[in-house]
Amino acid sequence: MSNILYVTASIRSDAESVTRGLGQRIVDGLAAKTGAAVTTCDLAANDLPYVSAERFDANLTPAEARTPEQTELAAIADTLIAELLAADTIVIAAPVYNFGPPASLKAWADLVARAGTTFQYTATGPEGLLKGKKAYLAIASGGTPVGSDVDFMSRWLTFFLGFLGISDVQIVAADGIMGIDGEAKIAAANDAALKLTA
Repeated sequence: MSNILYVTASIRSDAESVTRGLGQRIVDGLAAKTGAAVTTCDLAANDLPYVSAERFDANLTPAEARTPEQTELAAIADTLIAELLAADTIVIAAPVYNFGPPASLKAWADLVARAGTTFQYTATGPEGLLKGKKAYLAIASGGTPVGSDVDFMSRWLTFFLGFLGISDVQIVAADGIMGIDGEAKIAAANDAALKLTA
């Protein structure tokens, strides 16, 4: 059976968040089509820590060589990485905040990027170790056009996933939803989300 990792980063509730609605449509469609199990990682609810020097060192220390303090510091990253490794498909639902990703999504990325586990350094440069996985991004913004020069969220996230070896990435976006045609843009994005998994 395949596994879906559903990562959400909106600070809004399920009922209020456009990205959570888009992401859930993608997840539901994929699960219905493939019978995949779903693991949900709600970054807004998890209160992820930012990487400190001590946590960084703990994350890079092999598990068998960690001190008890390092084991405790690395536990969150270990869990997040295990979820990522177990998934065949990753669905990330995240809004654009001030032209970039939510802080919680950046914290997640900092924790799951572990040299020797999710990527490795080679003589020709870094190589992602998560090849063969597929990702779907459900993105919403109040005014930032997704894919534009001022959208540092989708470009960063696509690059980051590629750095980990995940190059098959599809984006469903509801952008500029604070404008006069915001509801129509949300409806169009919902239709696109449903078509992705039809």
